[in-house]
Amino acid sequence: MRRLSVVIAEDAVLLREGLVGLLERFGHAVPAAVGDGPALVAAVLEHAPDVVIADVRMPPDYTDEGLRAIRELQAVRPSLAVLVLSQYVEQTFADELLDARAGVGTGYLLKDRVGDVEEFVDAVVRVADGGLVVDPEVVRQLLARRRDPLARVTAREREVLALMAEGRSNAAVARALVVTEAAVSKHIASILAKLDLPPAPDDHRRVLAVLAYLRG
Repeated sequence: MRRLSVVIAEDAVLLREGLVGLLERFGHAVPAAVGDGPALVAAVLEHAPDVVIADVRMPPDYTDEGLRAIRELQAVRPSLAVLVLSQYVEQTFADELLDARAGVGTGYLLKDRVGDVEEFVDAVVRVADGGLVVDPEVVRQLLARRRDPLARVTAREREVLALMAEGRSNAAVARALVVTEAAVSKHIASILAKLDLPPAPDDHRRVLAVLAYLRG
């Protein structure tokens, strides 16, 4: 196993120090271990590591600071290998990370996976070598989401569906959303296409769309 240089970004001190000790025990170097996004960017630019391990949520807002730092670094070092850790599956973040980093060493693991020491260290090495490592639970939830046709429906289209479920006509939907009937017709056409509803009388297709919404 080759010796890697790893920069860690994790705001929980115990976990951060645990990761440092774990990687060093397996012969890897950790030139920097930081607790927020800006410090991660600075550390990577200074040390040019083989791989970054970063939490998704960090100070100050605990939203997507880790991913924002990765985006910033990606603009400078597009080939940087990144292993993201998360407390639980964040589907939107996982989608964005995996879609944006196709062909680059990338990993998305739940923090519970760190408990399996050898498996975790192997994941770090595989990501550093340009591989893709995704937590089984992340895969399960992403697949479940992508199998759901409603996942492709936009927020506005869901509003249209909700009003359709109330039995409102196109004109009534248009009044409720303060848009034109033509805009409503376009939304409905998009909904029917995304739900893969076959050609049929419009009323029948509307019913099927509403049923899909209610079941979702």
